[in-house]
Amino acid sequence: MDPEFTEGDFTIRSADGQTFRVFRAILAASSQFWKDLFSIPRPVLNSALDSPNTDDDVVDVSESALTVRTLLQFTYPISDPTITSLDHLVPVLEASLKFDMQDATSKLRKLLISPEYLQSSPTRVYAIACRFELYEEAKIASRETLRSNILDLPLSEDLKYISAYDYHRLLDLHRQRVAAALELLRITPNIKCPQCSLTHYGNTGTPKWWEDFDMRAKQELHKAPITDTIFSMRFLARSAVAGCQRCGASILESYDYLLEIKASIDKLPDTI
Repeated sequence: MDPEFTEGDFTIRSADGQTFRVFRAILAASSQFWKDLFSIPRPVLNSALDSPNTDDDVVDVSESALTVRTLLQFTYPISDPTITSLDHLVPVLEASLKFDMQDATSKLRKLLISPEYLQSSPTRVYAIACRFELYEEAKIASRETLRSNILDLPLSEDLKYISAYDYHRLLDLHRQRVAAALELLRITPNIKCPQCSLTHYGNTGTPKWWEDFDMRAKQELHKAPITDTIFSMRFLARSAVAGCQRCGASILESYDYLLEIKASIDKLPDTI
């Protein structure tokens, strides 16, 4: 028996044989699923839960002890459990949806899109959200995937559970945003350097710093169609060094225009 759940009027037995004594009233209050099941005859209850057990006081479930324990900790009026990984979170989320435990599901949905998981595994979070039809979470995760080349991200087993349509939508988001961002990355006649822009017969050409910036910025946008890197002072400083002695001053004079480009890219659609 699980040491944390030893009192109650009902027993849940996990797939690996751990038993949990719980109170029907708490489960019924947390879920319409349990409330309905407790109101019907036991043979029907066994059938609904796929349980071969005939003991009126015990129900077998297909979830592991860790999953059952975590879900009960979310349900009881005690401190919420610590979710240690997405491997831990996914089966608990699946069980909470299965048993229609809305409060637990709400907490788990928030955990799914916590910065820890979004930053380390955005594609996996997207796949999990799509698998369970959590559309708002899928949108948030799709935005986070823009920070990386999606094809370079680690392959996740969770992708097995989503449709080709959902995966194609994510690829299409990246493709369209890259194309739109590249279109916005254009120089105007006002961008010039008093030294290296000068050509024969008084005409002006493209500053050397812009040539370097344009080349490297396009490379970065193909990898990740966001503006965090390409408009940073560190990135622009490299272009200044690649140009002539007066390119640094030209970059500073052009900074307002660069910010306009940045703002335009930032306004592009960033979710599925």
